[in-house]
Amino acid sequence: MAKEEILTSEEVIDRARQYLTEEDADFLRQVYAFARDAHDEQYRKSGEPYIVHPVQVAGILVELGMDPVTIAGGFLHDVVEDTDVTLEDLEAYFDRDVAMLVDGVTKLGKIKYKSKEAIQAENHRKMFVAMARDIRVILIKLADRLHNMRTLKHLPPDKQRRISNETLEIFAPLAHRLGISTIKWELEDTALRYLNPQQYYRIVQLMRQKRNQRESYIDEVIQGVEKQLDDVNIEADISGRPKHLYSIYRKMVKQNKQFNEIYDLLAVRIIVNSIKDCYAVLGIIHTCWKPMPGRFKDYIAMPKPNLYQSLHTTVIGPKGDPLEVQIRTKDMHDIAEYGIAAHWAYKEGKRTSKDNQSFEEKLTWFREILDWQSETHDAEEFMETLKVDLFSDMVYVFTPKGDVIELPSGSVPIDFAYRIHTEVGNKTIGSKVNGKMEPLDYKLKNGDIVEVMTSQHSYGPSQDWLSISQTSQAKSKIKQFFKRQRREENISKGKEAVEKEIRTMGIEPKDALTQTNMKRVFEKFNFANEDDMYAAVGYQGITAALIATRLTEKIRQTKEKEQNLEDTLETVKSETAPKKVQKRDSGVKVEGVDNLLVRLSKCCNPVPGDPITGYITKGRGVSVHRKDCPNVQSDGAENRFLHVEWEENQTEKKQFHVDLEITGYDRRGFLNEILQAVNETKTNITHVNGRSDRNKMAVINITILIHNTGHLKKVVGRIKQIKDVYSVQRTIQ
Repeated sequence: MAKEEILTSEEVIDRARQYLTEEDADFLRQVYAFARDAHDEQYRKSGEPYIVHPVQVAGILVELGMDPVTIAGGFLHDVVEDTDVTLEDLEAYFDRDVAMLVDGVTKLGKIKYKSKEAIQAENHRKMFVAMARDIRVILIKLADRLHNMRTLKHLPPDKQRRISNETLEIFAPLAHRLGISTIKWELEDTALRYLNPQQYYRIVQLMRQKRNQRESYIDEVIQGVEKQLDDVNIEADISGRPKHLYSIYRKMVKQNKQFNEIYDLLAVRIIVNSIKDCYAVLGIIHTCWKPMPGRFKDYIAMPKPNLYQSLHTTVIGPKGDPLEVQIRTKDMHDIAEYGIAAHWAYKEGKRTSKDNQSFEEKLTWFREILDWQSETHDAEEFMETLKVDLFSDMVYVFTPKGDVIELPSGSVPIDFAYRIHTEVGNKTIGSKVNGKMEPLDYKLKNGDIVEVMTSQHSYGPSQDWLSISQTSQAKSKIKQFFKRQRREENISKGKEAVEKEIRTMGIEPKDALTQTNMKRVFEKFNFANEDDMYAAVGYQGITAALIATRLTEKIRQTKEKEQNLEDTLETVKSETAPKKVQKRDSGVKVEGVDNLLVRLSKCCNPVPGDPITGYITKGRGVSVHRKDCPNVQSDGAENRFLHVEWEENQTEKKQFHVDLEITGYDRRGFLNEILQAVNETKTNITHVNGRSDRNKMAVINITILIHNTGHLKKVVGRIKQIKDVYSVQRTIQ
């Protein structure tokens, strides 16, 4: 796909006219005019008029060959979220299909959640449910994300990393699952550029250095193949394909190799006219060069679930290096590049009912999303289980009759049983793998032949199966069984658990479990009545803590409002002596106040040199915060602020806690180098922890003891000198 080209609306419509009718083109002009007027006087972070973004999204959809309604959704995808236009307006101006697609990609902007993570999870949940109803929703969303990634340079570094990480976790795997490799590779390469810029540019530079050598090698291979195919009269389009940056990076990380140890950087792609020619070319390739054992894959006879078909083989090339060869037909190539979009491409009259039936069968896993989301009442839990099922590596196992079943990596026979049928899963008593008895928690491997043993006298699934099973489908079916079979027991267990959680909050259950409050909460979570809600808690469909939190939120809010600060304020004012200064052990002086407790806030950990402010609290004196601390931003209680200052000539004797967050590339010895650098500045460390994601992005949090901001700058400066450190910043709790 063209990365830098910025299209005008007319250029987008002209390209669409190559396969659409004039009537469709007129419709798209009307849609563009509507979007342009709606986004009038809006601008992006880059300074461009906002309408540029929807036009580029529509252009990407045209490049995928999408139908007029999907392209219209691209033009309009942000109007409901970012303007005064409503879904009702879209339905009135255009039609229900357009409004439905726009609604599917519109974020939930007016609902309050506990955290940014909860908001994002709920947005993703809405998108996936809409996508399960109409796959075109995700095609618009992928086009939107692709253009956002192309313009990511205009955002601050923290947002670049957050969006890039989300792209690698959600959108690139989804593009892969849908077979749209042309979008997948660009999303992954661009995300790597912002998550690990040092490795990205290093790989780019190394690839450039060997470009001439690679091109001459590929030319030699292509000429040899062309001569062989000409001899047997097979027409073919042969091209070289360098490996994408992210795939090279992943191989270096997974196999712990350096760039010069990666040999299969090149692949040759051969596109022929028929399936018969595919296998004929394969025979010629294996005649010319020796195939590497275990590296041949026949995705024509056994297509991937994302519709991908091709022959893959790796041979020892002319110079003794591994060379990957892909062989496919033109139709297979279109599917490989555009996946599901190739099916949705606007080909009037070319799709048969058989094609549609085959397409729907291959997307059954997508339809299961609707079942999962109805069983999961927490959006973050829904996204975590979805990532396991849709975005993990897959294993392919066989039924005794030879049918292929695809399951997430790590699946067990229980997952296999429920994938076959719900009743098969419920009646399972054992399993055979490759003819040998295996336990139900056996990890299935590629190529295993799995046979499930059932009994009509089975009592049903065990509670342990919830922890053993790996797929959302299996977990959902097991929970449904418990929901039906043990309803009364689950209601009792759930009610007891909720009441226990309420008591831990210092509230009597009878105060929270009023009829009005119960109705409000069970409707909030889409339950028909309170028994259904308690039953869901009993069979672990929702947590007791979440229900208890919702039931007690109004009581807790009322208690907080009843905390009267007037006595504290009066006491402070009555003890005020004009211009008298009282020094405290905190290293901070409060002007005009005597005998008052002064403490440094732990949320922002101010240190000498930081601009500070005092905040009067109930029963705890004055809390000292940094002025930029979000916890003391003006909230209508300005009379609770006091002027405070750091004591002079005292701070060198004291030490103050500071929390730092360090991000960088996770390599061997990275944490040790950071700790050693801090020790070199003669600074004490009181706490340290760290984490690393699958993209080798490390986040290390340390708490250090420092004297003042000068001392802090020295420590931060030393840490920034360490190789692969991307950022060092103070954190606020």
